[in-house]
Amino acid sequence: MKRFKFTLALSLAAIAVSCNLSAQDTNTDNHTLTISVPEVALVDIEPAASKNITLGFTAPAEAGNPIVANAANTTLWLNYSSIKSVADPTRNVSVKLNAVIPGVDINVTAATATGSGAGTLGTPSAQLTLSTADQTIISGIGSAYTGNGANNGHNLTYALAPGSTPGGVAAYADLTAAANTIATVTYTISDN
Repeated sequence: MKRFKFTLALSLAAIAVSCNLSAQDTNTDNHTLTISVPEVALVDIEPAASKNITLGFTAPAEAGNPIVANAANTTLWLNYSSIKSVADPTRNVSVKLNAVIPGVDINVTAATATGSGAGTLGTPSAQLTLSTADQTIISGIGSAYTGNGANNGHNLTYALAPGSTPGGVAAYADLTAAANTIATVTYTISDN
């Protein structure tokens, strides 16, 4: 009986030691890490407090001369934030008017991005004459941000011209005197 107890005790000790050995740590270990990156597509015009601008024309002082557009406006900045999707590697910003002003061409130009942004910032198009159709003003935006506020992103230059210029959408003959005609310019960031 003593022999049986000794054998049984020895067997139980061996099992305990083998279980303890298999539970030992090794020189490496690992775990998983889950990362979530949201898709982002945001655009705005800065400075937000004064983004409504006034443009106009000056009447000629001499009979036979046309009206002349006042100075261009360069106070506005286009800001955007973008994290691209796997399906669409780039985005564009488009611009359009809610309504064409009879006899008036409204031109907009976006400068190359400056300021505190980073990533794959977009490429501005040449000057556009605004219409009610969407036109691409910035193309090739990847995952990027322009920085927020004035002096970040793409500086916008707005200029007026009376109609009948090459590439224009308006005709001088359609001009009508109006003290304050309001047009809304809309910028939209979207996938290609």
